[in-house]
Amino acid sequence: MLLDSVEIHESVDLLADTATIVLPGAAINETLKIESKIKRGDTVLIQLGYDDELVTEFEGYLESIATDDGSIKLTCEDGIFQTRVPVKDVEMKNCTSKDVAAYLISEINQTAKNKLSLECDYEMKYDKFVISKAMGYDVFKKLQEESKGNIYAKGQVIHFHPAYLEKFGDASYDFAVNIEKSDLVYKKEEDRRVQVEVEGFGKDGQRVMVTVGTTGGEKRCVKINGVTDEATLRKRGEEELKYLVFTGFEGSITAWHIPVVHPGYSAKIKDADYTDKEGTYYVTAVTTSAGESGIVRKVQLGRKLA
Repeated sequence: MLLDSVEIHESVDLLADTATIVLPGAAINETLKIESKIKRGDTVLIQLGYDDELVTEFEGYLESIATDDGSIKLTCEDGIFQTRVPVKDVEMKNCTSKDVAAYLISEINQTAKNKLSLECDYEMKYDKFVISKAMGYDVFKKLQEESKGNIYAKGQVIHFHPAYLEKFGDASYDFAVNIEKSDLVYKKEEDRRVQVEVEGFGKDGQRVMVTVGTTGGEKRCVKINGVTDEATLRKRGEEELKYLVFTGFEGSITAWHIPVVHPGYSAKIKDADYTDKEGTYYVTAVTTSAGESGIVRKVQLGRKLA
C-alpha cells in the first residue's frame, strides 16, 4: 500500500506518544476502502529506515480513522491507549499519587484483555483525591500535570517516575556533521531567573502556598487541588525548576534519522567553533517525520546534564 507520510511525536511532557499515518485515498484509480480492513484498537507497529535496515519507532494502537479530505489519516496512540476505559467513581483520602495510580490499574484490569501492571517511585501526598465520571486516561493525565512526573507505557507496564531520573540511551550531534538546522539559544543559569509559586487547596477552602526559585524574573504558578502538605508542594515546585534553570542551550535541533533518539535519551551537542558551549542534554521531545524527502527528527533539548 502506498504511503504519503508518517509523523511520530514523543514527549515527556505529554501522557501519550502519538503517530499520524497518511495514506492516499485511492490507488490505481481505485478507492481504498481501508475501514473494512482495520478498526479502532488494532495494534500498530511503525518501522522506519533505509535499505531494509529498519528501526522500530512506534508501537501502539489505532485511535481513529479519518477519510474526509481525499486521503486517509490514521491517528495512533502508544500503550497509554489501554487506559482509555471508564473507572469507578471514588473519593480517596490521605493518599498518594501511587495509591491513585494503583487504583486505576486495578480498575482498568477488570475489563482489560491484557493485564497492566504499575512501576511507580513518585509519591505525591493528597489530602483528598476525587475521581468522578472519568476514564483511566483522564486521571493519569491529571496526575502527570499535577506532579510533573514522567508517566508512560512500556509494554503492559505503566511507569510513573520523577522527571530526568531515567536515561534510555545516548545520541551525539555535531553542527558540522549531522545537524541540519537549529533554533538553539545559549543562556547562563544566572540569567534564567524563575520563581515558581505552588498553591495547594485542601478541605474547607484551606490554602497553602510554597514559593521556590529566584525573584525578579519569570513567574510561574501551579495549582493543585487536594494537596496541602508543604513538602509535597515544594517538591512539585522543584520539579518545575528542573526544566527551567540551568546553563546551556534551550530550543531544538533538526537532524536525520540516524542516530536513533527518543525522549529520555541524552544528546551530546558538539560545536567546533564554540567548544565552551558543548554539552550533554536531556531530550524532552522528538518529532520524527517520514515522507518522499526522507526521514528527519526534530529533537527538543531539556536540562543540561553535563
